[in-house]
Amino acid sequence: MDRGHLLTEQVNPNSQNLDRLSCLELVELFNCEDAKAVAAVAEAKQELAEAIALTAKSLHHGGRLFYIGAGTSGRLGVLDASECPPTFCTPPEMVQGIIAGGAAALIRSSEDLEDRAEDGAGAIAQHKITQLDVVIGITAGGTTPYVQGALQAARARGATTIFIACVPQEQVQIDVDVDIRLLVGAEILAGSTRLKAGTATKLALNIISTGTMVQLGKVYGNRMVDVAVTNNKLRDRALRILRDLTDLEADAAETLLDRSGKSVKLALLMHWTGLGREEGDRLLVEHKGNLRAAVASCKG
Repeated sequence: MDRGHLLTEQVNPNSQNLDRLSCLELVELFNCEDAKAVAAVAEAKQELAEAIALTAKSLHHGGRLFYIGAGTSGRLGVLDASECPPTFCTPPEMVQGIIAGGAAALIRSSEDLEDRAEDGAGAIAQHKITQLDVVIGITAGGTTPYVQGALQAARARGATTIFIACVPQEQVQIDVDVDIRLLVGAEILAGSTRLKAGTATKLALNIISTGTMVQLGKVYGNRMVDVAVTNNKLRDRALRILRDLTDLEADAAETLLDRSGKSVKLALLMHWTGLGREEGDRLLVEHKGNLRAAVASCKG
């Protein structure tokens, strides 16, 4: 297949003399071009919002979110998925990243594996995707057979399908529920989509996963109240959240956090309502983990 017509394969006129630039000129050029990644994400805001709404609805009803891709796109999906448990205390199975070639492809190039559509479909079958799940296919150039095969198989199983690519719809067409195009233009290094395309994709995944978790009640204000307290840095963050939102002194915040079983959300509920740990747990379950709703139900 000749991909020369794709936007991601074009030659950038602003970097024609790339190999003759000084180090400072290189940095300035990158900085100028990288701004286009942010602009491209802004142009896709409606589609990103739709992706958040559909994903939150699925996860709210017990579904899962899967990112699937190859090469840089696959690695970005795995990265975003792996950061959800420590940030939002989600179970590992709730958000998962699938990359062509498996775990080995995260550190060693295996881009040849992206050419097998049947492998993408096989990954969907292996993970037992259902109509409750959301599958986000990521491919900068839009033509990766592994991703195309996965999305087709996921759609056949009734899953919600979302496509993220950096080429316009007229260049690559696909039948999905949400079609997100991040049109960053030609790369500084022609065809190297780990650059602007990768940056825009990372921004989009940040928005989708964080926005989804906000919709699921895993954030209070702009605080990470479902943070997993698994090391000293995260314990410090948890204590600072408690102190900022309750005005407790350090020792009292420590005691409250330990009484709650290291759950910031539960600690706040206990402090604001006077409930014990078990009662607070039950109330949070009743309100599907939404702290604001749980507190409001006590005041009502």
